[in-house]
Amino acid sequence: MAEYDFDLFVIGAGSGGVRAARMAAAAGMRVAVAEDRYMGGTCVNVGCVPKKLFVYASSYSETFEDAVAYGWQNRGGEFQWQTLRENNASEIARLNGIYRNLLANSGVTVIDGRASIEDPHRVSVNGQSHTCERILVATGGWPNVPDIPGRELVITSNEVFGMDQFPRRVLVVGGGYIAVEFAGIFAGLGAETHLSYRRDLFLRGFDRDIRTFVRDEMGKKGAQLHFNHRIEAIEKQGDGSLLVRAEDGSTLAVDTVLYATGRVPNTRGLGLDKLGVVLHRDGTISVDDNFRTNVHSIYALGDVTGEPQLTPVALAEAMALVKHLQTGQLTEIDYNNIPTAVFCQPNIGTVGLSEEEARDSGIPVEIYKSEFRPMRHTVSGRDERTLMKLVVDASSDKVIGVHMVGADAGEIIQGMAVALKAGATKKVFDQTIGIHPTAAEEFVTMRTPVA
Repeated sequence: MAEYDFDLFVIGAGSGGVRAARMAAAAGMRVAVAEDRYMGGTCVNVGCVPKKLFVYASSYSETFEDAVAYGWQNRGGEFQWQTLRENNASEIARLNGIYRNLLANSGVTVIDGRASIEDPHRVSVNGQSHTCERILVATGGWPNVPDIPGRELVITSNEVFGMDQFPRRVLVVGGGYIAVEFAGIFAGLGAETHLSYRRDLFLRGFDRDIRTFVRDEMGKKGAQLHFNHRIEAIEKQGDGSLLVRAEDGSTLAVDTVLYATGRVPNTRGLGLDKLGVVLHRDGTISVDDNFRTNVHSIYALGDVTGEPQLTPVALAEAMALVKHLQTGQLTEIDYNNIPTAVFCQPNIGTVGLSEEEARDSGIPVEIYKSEFRPMRHTVSGRDERTLMKLVVDASSDKVIGVHMVGADAGEIIQGMAVALKAGATKKVFDQTIGIHPTAAEEFVTMRTPVA
């Protein structure tokens, strides 16, 4: 039997890589992790964590305004970008240290540097080779900017949290999670904010009612939305501003352009092509149900293998992989009814099928909806509304989709996800007593389906 330096060599110290490394080490394996940039991965450094902190920051402008109606004198002051930037950086540095300590305390060897795979049992980092029985690729994704004139002038979610100055005018380009979230962040922090999307409506794949509702609510909050808007070029002006030219001939002058037009697998320089590892057309790594590639000793999981690109999914995949490596048995992951949230303002929370998905699948559906002004704003006077929606299979009475736009939607939908996993019917929802007064009680008080 060949002797290797490590039983498992993990490339990428993100959510999936760290979880797999720690669990494998706890199971007695000799494990190494190589990370060249973001200890803790995208989520911790330039993704979920800092993004939500910035969402909190941007929401205070409305909180200060609303407080006046509740008897508080307006204590809101001028926003200081440097304070937010530095406090965010301090928190991320703290989390980086926690991840590094978790690995070290688990007995994992941490190697700082970009790894490349030399052969099926050898990984090179910083010019030094390490032999290993198995290799796990967990390198995640990387922002993708289209090849247009002026692309070198834009920033992505990798750079936005560390900008030197806060822009007075900003254009966010894209129609997914990241784009709508940052449009809300910039608008809340006081920038003149534009969002450009090349199609007629953003958040493709979400329930149509949710998409149109968020469009209307974002418009109320000052974000200027440009749909069917295709950017042709970006030019730097003499005063340092950026002139954005669209295919329809229109122009827009801003100080910063943030591209959030999707992410591609972060596999550059890994050597996968040299080894003949099969990739899908979009560049994601092809794996079987055990996360193994066509090269017997090489595995991959998380965002680098494709949808759904969510931190909790990568964590679940890591645990399933280590269990498989220990027992040799297939550990199945149920990718159905995965809940998710979009931290736009107001938030989106969703789990299960959209109305469109259910109808396209031939399911006879009943739809229940409730739209209302949140209790908080009956006093503040703010024109913000909440939407809740249930998609029910009329043949079985099972609730197959739960969708919400409103404050703390993610917190509420997490509980709804448990109900869907348990197979709850609409009758169970109806028999559940609500908590009053809350927004969440609407989910158990909707009795009449919409026409």
